[in-house]
Amino acid sequence: MSFLKFLQPEHEAAPPAKAPTGKPEPETVRRITVKLTGLPPERAAFLAAFAYILTRVAVADLDIDGAEADEMARQVEAFGGVPEEEAGLIVGMAVHEAVTGAGTDDFYVTRRFLELSTQEQRAQLLHCLFAVAAPGSDTISFEENKAIREISDELGFTLPELNEVRRGYAERMQVVQMARAAGEGEPVV
Repeated sequence: MSFLKFLQPEHEAAPPAKAPTGKPEPETVRRITVKLTGLPPERAAFLAAFAYILTRVAVADLDIDGAEADEMARQVEAFGGVPEEEAGLIVGMAVHEAVTGAGTDDFYVTRRFLELSTQEQRAQLLHCLFAVAAPGSDTISFEENKAIREISDELGFTLPELNEVRRGYAERMQVVQMARAAGEGEPVV
């Protein structure tokens, strides 16, 4: 029950949008797609879910900095094939949903992306997650790495599949950097 309906029981909410599978669209995806009026509903849902999943990694360490927000917009623009302004709008809405929803829709949004995407798109998403976690030469924190692992699991990737992608970002992993600084050599990531 929505908070508005709780306060005003006579208020009749619109029925939730349905995904092609007949299941209700996750609220987070629905709220973003409503604002993407120029796109077909399924494409809008795909972009909304993609941006929201990127946001999960960016907020994992409880801080979204400008570099992460810029990288998310670049990823949405490139991956989604949308203009820069629209990519910024999509990311802004996804960040708002992630921050105000405190992760309540995480699993449902990722499941929706799984329904809308190909295996190749899901593999590309893993690379995008690492790019958002460490824009430029920044460090991928423990929390960001954990969020990527959770998303990877939700998308059906095995640990060896994730590690294959992760190896390309090993130099940016906080655990690797700390082990090197301590003189312990190369940890297994």
